[in-house]
Amino acid sequence: MRKDLNAPVDTMGCHMCHDRTADAKVQRYQTLVSLMLSSQTKDQVTHAAMLRLRNHGLTVDNILKTDENLLGKLIYPVGFWKRKVAFIKKTTEILKTNYQEDIPSSVEELCKLPGVGPKMAHLAMDIGWGEVSGIGVDTHVHRIANRLGWVPKETKTPEATRKALQDWLPQSQWSEVNRLMVGFGQTVCKPVTPQCEKCLNKKLCPTAAKN
Repeated sequence: MRKDLNAPVDTMGCHMCHDRTADAKVQRYQTLVSLMLSSQTKDQVTHAAMLRLRNHGLTVDNILKTDENLLGKLIYPVGFWKRKVAFIKKTTEILKTNYQEDIPSSVEELCKLPGVGPKMAHLAMDIGWGEVSGIGVDTHVHRIANRLGWVPKETKTPEATRKALQDWLPQSQWSEVNRLMVGFGQTVCKPVTPQCEKCLNKKLCPTAAKN
């Protein structure tokens, strides 16, 4: 169902938002910013905001020089954009002061940054550092894992879902789970009107049996 790579995440997800010609530090910084913007925001909106930021100059030094009003105009209309302006500014200052303009290389340190949670940290480790530290569980992965019965009992939070999935999924598959399931959630297993009739899992899925 995901072989055609036809979901928004495939071309506009956070792994596609950084400038691949930039210095490695800049690429990691841009990846982190895209992840911060992506929370509660569609990939299309995040990707468009990232293009505006990159055209403006998405580096640690340039964002520190950019006033908050302009930064807000560049990222609008991402979800909670005013809060994210403050988070990006504070995080960028910390990266300049404590990390030589790079991003931290551990989940623990990443999660200490303003506006960065476990999902973002694990994806930043994977995309930015090439290290698979855990599964990036967003609302799509959380919803679908529960619908398919991939967790032993219903989980209430994405973090609980991550731990439940990691208990049984081989670590060699952790990296692909986020992109596969996010795209599946965008195209088939949608939040409100899941397309159960065309889903190849319909005979196996306990949720489909109820519909």
